[in-house]
Amino acid sequence: MRRLFPVTDETAAPAPGGASGEEGAGREWGLAELAAAYAYPEPGAGGPLPWLRANMVSTLDGAAQHDGRSQPISSATDMRIFGTLRALADVVVVGAETVRQEGYRPARARAEFAATREAAGQAPAPAIAVVTASLDLDFSLPLFTSPLVPTLVLTGAAAAADRVATAEKAGARVVTAGDGIGVDPARAVQALAALGHTRLLTEGGPRLLGQLVAAGVLDELCLTVSPMLTAGGAQRIAGGPAVTVPRRFALVSMLEEDGFLFTRYGRS
Repeated sequence: MRRLFPVTDETAAPAPGGASGEEGAGREWGLAELAAAYAYPEPGAGGPLPWLRANMVSTLDGAAQHDGRSQPISSATDMRIFGTLRALADVVVVGAETVRQEGYRPARARAEFAATREAAGQAPAPAIAVVTASLDLDFSLPLFTSPLVPTLVLTGAAAAADRVATAEKAGARVVTAGDGIGVDPARAVQALAALGHTRLLTEGGPRLLGQLVAAGVLDELCLTVSPMLTAGGAQRIAGGPAVTVPRRFALVSMLEEDGFLFTRYGRS
């Protein structure tokens, strides 16, 4: 792993023997280093404000999936970053279709992050918050029946009462985040913050990410650029209607390993 941006004295300095001195090059970064590289913003004087980051992977030709799943275009280091981002978050926000396609399971507690999470006042593992209008989910899955932290279901006020009852019977906590059937992204962020979840992470899918982008509530994008080409008609990382004016984000950091680029972009 090596850091390409921002450039530091360690990044630019020549290593002994004249070899490249790129920071961390040629070795695997520890989890503490990854956690520092992806730390959430420090709370301001008025206390913590919600910060929503997305974590996605894309091939060189823009595919967010292969055969409907992101795993084939990922890597071992990408998955370590995936786990680190989860370990830093209060809650992981995910769309119902991604839950179905990816076979989502409850987030697990990581011994390596136990002390850090306890010191930050966090639960042993992040909650999973599923965004769904229809509540068309299999509530017999472990995601709902045996999570370490109760799974949240974000839906609208007009959601079917029988599906809400089924979700609650399975152990999920249903959170209203919209006046109609669907979920309003801004209301979802506010509702999660009201529950004490201010370090927010979304893992998509593309439809949900597109809605968050369109609503202007996304603060940060952690994008892994996979050195692969897939062609075909796979989805991009964000779908749905185009925004009127493109959202401008600024590069915060870039890491590289084995041809994979691990980038962070923040709201500019």
